[in-house]
Amino acid sequence: MERAGQGKAFVLMGGDCAESFEKGDATTIRLKVQTILQMAIVLTYGASMPVVKIGRMAGQYAKPRSADTETRNGVTLPVYRGDCVNGHEFTKSARVPDPKRMLDAYLRSGTTLNLIRAFTMGGYASLSEVHSWNRGFTENPAYARFATMAGELDRSMRFMKAAGVDFGALTQVDFYSAHEALLLDYEDAMTREDSRTGDPYDTSAHMLWIGERTRDIDGAHVALLSGVRNPIGVKIGPDASPDELYALMDRLNPSGEGGRISFITRMGADLIEERLPALAQAVKADGRPVTWICDPMHGNTITSENGYKTRRFADILAETRSFFQVHRAVGTVPGGIHVELTGDDVTEVLGGGEHIAEADLEQRYETLVDPRLNHQQSLEIAFEVAEMLRS
Repeated sequence: MERAGQGKAFVLMGGDCAESFEKGDATTIRLKVQTILQMAIVLTYGASMPVVKIGRMAGQYAKPRSADTETRNGVTLPVYRGDCVNGHEFTKSARVPDPKRMLDAYLRSGTTLNLIRAFTMGGYASLSEVHSWNRGFTENPAYARFATMAGELDRSMRFMKAAGVDFGALTQVDFYSAHEALLLDYEDAMTREDSRTGDPYDTSAHMLWIGERTRDIDGAHVALLSGVRNPIGVKIGPDASPDELYALMDRLNPSGEGGRISFITRMGADLIEERLPALAQAVKADGRPVTWICDPMHGNTITSENGYKTRRFADILAETRSFFQVHRAVGTVPGGIHVELTGDDVTEVLGGGEHIAEADLEQRYETLVDPRLNHQQSLEIAFEVAEMLRS
């Protein structure tokens, strides 16, 4: 994370908006891991630097919500807050919060981590294997504009093979887990002391982040994560001020340790160019190290005319592009991207090379909360960001 803040690596964070107990099977997890690995190889080539691969996985079971209740056909029930809290089914019994669900989340997170280890350490994630998956994407005429970069990547792989590079040795990758530290009782229970150093770590994930709604400097979420040694992300919306960022840096990273804190901006395509420059300039002037990551998803959520919560691919891409442009203009480093995605061919985000329209949303709208990029859209974003990294 420190190297990403210095422009010597790039962070890719991706995964479900909200993980589901029901869809925690091996196939679903494998497809998500595969998608992130495919994105990472494209970004690695485009950036000519290592990519830190972090899954919104193995713990993303709780979600903050903007409303406490949900109404359907005149019936009002408590809102769904993630499988760690209550059930998604719209019934009175399902929507009652159940603390025993935290135990289920703990067990399922462990199972997910074991599957991720198997996929990333057992040869499935080999460089040559991941590259072969990407060939199918670029053979689709809808993505012909990426053919040049794909061809360059293919030639590089063939050169490495001809030069005697041992692809058999490139079969394992580092893959980290992250989630929003929302449920304080759960995160507190998962905090352990390192037996070698005595330092406290939240063992529920490698990295944790604090949401835009819970980042109050005097709040319990900031207090809890100020006391653990994990890398910490903080979601930053368009209304944040430089003083708020300074206060977060003081509380979460008083020693100014590189890689400790990441600001994950989520401003919306219409606001980022107006609001981000002042924040980036202020943090640059302060001098303490920060890793800047772009979340181009949460500031671009809309409701379609046929009633689906969705996002436009064009807005996601526009915010990402503006993120790069602002940081380069200010002289700070665009250090990563944080996206909600799935390895399945869902129809939740409008547009992209597949030209998903509002009428298509109902075909495979499967998310529990917010719309996700599907497999093809995720790869499309990766190629677009790779071009930004090269320019």
